[in-house]
This record gives sequence, structure tokens and C-alpha cells, in this order.
Amino acid sequence: MPRKLFRKYLPSHESIKQSRWLAVFGRTLHHPNLWHLHRRSVAGGVAVGLFTGLFPAPFQMISAALLSGVFKVNLPVAVLTTLYTNPFTIVPIYFAAYKLGQWLTGTENYGPASMAFSLEGKNFAEWLPALWEWLQSMGRPLALGLLVMGIFLAIAGYVIVDAAWRAYVIRAWRKRRETRRARSKTP
Repeated sequence: MPRKLFRKYLPSHESIKQSRWLAVFGRTLHHPNLWHLHRRSVAGGVAVGLFTGLFPAPFQMISAALLSGVFKVNLPVAVLTTLYTNPFTIVPIYFAAYKLGQWLTGTENYGPASMAFSLEGKNFAEWLPALWEWLQSMGRPLALGLLVMGIFLAIAGYVIVDAAWRAYVIRAWRKRRETRRARSKTP
């Protein structure tokens, strides 16, 4: 695992405790799981980051940091994992979430394409109620789709990172065992 690489760039537990900038958070940031790189903490950080990455843009990293404190998972991993949603990926992800929400709720295909036609020829006073109606029609399927997608991504991310970490450790144990056997056979 790239633990050594991450350790080089992550702050130490002592530097977190002594930082005057982080003193406002009190003892909240002192839990060891928030900063240590071990299987459960990193897998949990990935799960939190994948779930909160679907939140609207300004709240992604803040909510990832808050939830990592609540669940005591790796904070930097959780915050960095939210970056899978960016200006290039957010539209297809939200569109897929909307379609998933439509499928789950059984609503008809009323969405972004029909808004352009319903706003044509309207002044600003008529535009706001039409926009509000359009947002309400999209709101339930989009919210449900984002929730289901977030839960699925969080579970899948946790399972994949946990399994990959275990596989790496098992492979490293086997490699060490083979090396020891080869050394013991050599006279």
C-alpha cells in the first residue's frame, strides 16, 4: 500500500495537537483514527468521501470532515475522496442520479429538456415560478437518486478498499514467508 507515501505528506498526530489553527476544534481532531492509515479508517474515509461527494459543491468537504469526525474515519482520505465530483463529472453523475430516482419513483420523463420550452417567451416575473415548479418536479427523483447512489457508492467503496487492503497484506505475508523459506534453505 502507498502508506509510506501518504505518511510523508500527512501531518503527524502531535503536530495536529499542537497546531494553534486547529485549537478551535478542541479535542475533536485528536482521535487517532482521523489521521492514522489503517484498513478500517481508510476504507471508512473512502466511504464517507464517496457519500458526501454527491452533496452540492460548497458542502462536500465540510460534510466529509464532519462525518469523518462522527464515524472516526480518516479525515484527509474522506476530504480528498470528495474530489471525484468536479465540473467535468457532476453533470453526468447528477443526470444518472436523476434517472435512477425517476426509475425508483416511477415518475414520467419530465426534466431538463422540457424546461427550455416552458421558459421561452416569459418575462422574469413568470420565469421564477416556472423555475420553482421545474425544480420541484426534479427534486424528488434527484434527491432519492442521489441518496441511493451515495449509499451504494459508500458501501461499494468501503468493500473494495477493505478487500484490496486485505489482498495486499495477504500477498505481502506470503511474499515474506517465501523469502524466509528461501533464506532458510540456502546454506
